[in-house]
Amino acid sequence: MLIAGVVGFGSPAAAFAVDPDDLESRVTVAGVTAHLQALQDIADANGGNRAIGTPGYEASGEYVEQVLTAAGYTPVRQPFQATTQSIDQFSITLLGSTTDLANPAGDRIPMEGTTATDAAGIVGASVVVPATTTGCTAAEWGGVDATGLVAVVSRGACAFADKSLAAAEAGAVALLVYNNEDGPLNGTLGEQLPEFVPTVGITQAEGQAILAELAASNPVPVDLQLQETTTTVDTFNIIAETSTGRTDNTVMLGAHLDSVPEGPGINDNGSGTAAILETAVQLAASGPLNNQVRFAWWGAEEVGLVGSSYYVDDLVENDPAELDQIATYLNFDMVASPNCVISVYDANESTYPAPVEVPAGSVATEQAFTDYFDASGQPWIDTAFDGRSDYDAFIANGIAASGLFTGADDEKTPEQAALFGGTGGPGITPDPNYHTAGDDISNINPEALGIMIGAISSVTASLANDTSAINGVLPPAGPGPSAPAVVPAAAAEPQLAATGAEGALPMLPLGMLVLGLGVTLAVVRKRTREQSGR
Repeated sequence: MLIAGVVGFGSPAAAFAVDPDDLESRVTVAGVTAHLQALQDIADANGGNRAIGTPGYEASGEYVEQVLTAAGYTPVRQPFQATTQSIDQFSITLLGSTTDLANPAGDRIPMEGTTATDAAGIVGASVVVPATTTGCTAAEWGGVDATGLVAVVSRGACAFADKSLAAAEAGAVALLVYNNEDGPLNGTLGEQLPEFVPTVGITQAEGQAILAELAASNPVPVDLQLQETTTTVDTFNIIAETSTGRTDNTVMLGAHLDSVPEGPGINDNGSGTAAILETAVQLAASGPLNNQVRFAWWGAEEVGLVGSSYYVDDLVENDPAELDQIATYLNFDMVASPNCVISVYDANESTYPAPVEVPAGSVATEQAFTDYFDASGQPWIDTAFDGRSDYDAFIANGIAASGLFTGADDEKTPEQAALFGGTGGPGITPDPNYHTAGDDISNINPEALGIMIGAISSVTASLANDTSAINGVLPPAGPGPSAPAVVPAAAAEPQLAATGAEGALPMLPLGMLVLGLGVTLAVVRKRTREQSGR
């Protein structure tokens, strides 16, 4: 039983360079909130936002760099260009009602990166649906001719960009994507391509109403006017890494630094930015590490995950070996929502099917978080591992990933309210101020933040010690510079003793037994303190 306490995350011979419990105790809500206040002050002094290409974003970057430098890091800016978009004209008439910029309904939303209609717009075009509702490929359109029509497809199974391209290939002049859950659909196509058709997100209810009209053989005409302006801006990521630890087995954390132009973005994503910043500060004071930890603050997430995609694409093109040296990537995008849920990216697809092949090690990365929550009795739920944040480029290139999320504009159910407090029901979301001017420091939920930074700091410390459960790379057997080994896949599986008894463990040296006892007692101490409220 003592040995079993260290098998799983941490090999029996693991040399634990940093105590997860200790790091967790030093990454505090007060420390993270100080960074959040600094980001709020920056937004207040710079037009109310921290969007890319603005003085607010530049000042946010300077703040992160100053804090990192003071903690002993050497932060590096990675410059790149991104395209921002403004919607100059938007009007849609559908199912007898009209939404336009003067009368925004909030549930018909042009997607980031959409192309425009021609100057005259679309008038009276009928809707058409593909053979397969998600409409991801020509095969899913099944030979349906959409020439001159407005395509209507469901969210899910692939990227919105793929849906727009497939609709265009079928001949459609525009695309409406309806949500596959309650609430509005505020999506992005990523980098704008001329092959896209004008693309708008609508609610699940409106999509179902369209399908019902079609089933009754009733025509559904659409009027659409959409004009936009794109601008190329210079922006940057910030990268910093620990000065110790194995550089060919790097644990990476990331959070996007930019806000939307509409507000200061203190939950989205000041919360993730500040959480990993304080984790970096305290980790630097923890002494030498087994594995290097790299931190990234991404630019241009809000305009299509551009910064993280640029980082990964640059490694793919110029340094694929360094990409392969990333053991796992941990993403933190919104971790302090006021009406929170506590959710973990569903890498094992136990609740949501993933639209991509899940990289090896992602399930173990998810389990690092869920085991942490389970150990303290903290309820948690899955959130879709669908590539809607900065982990997308990593998993698309085979890098293990997971992360945490407290919810945005999806509906919070009564069942979730029973688990996490707050309120749930139709039209109620985890963050009603998402992508608005109301996403300020008063929008932060300190209780949710405390839960999430506990998980972030503890898991970061654990993986800085040992990633063997994720990729088979073992840490040193004891203090010292010895290089970790790699456990072959077969050897990483539970072994049978010489008796052949299922589940028996191999004999271990006395030193390993002592280490097992030490780690087990550390776990017991942690749980006792949590249960006692100290």
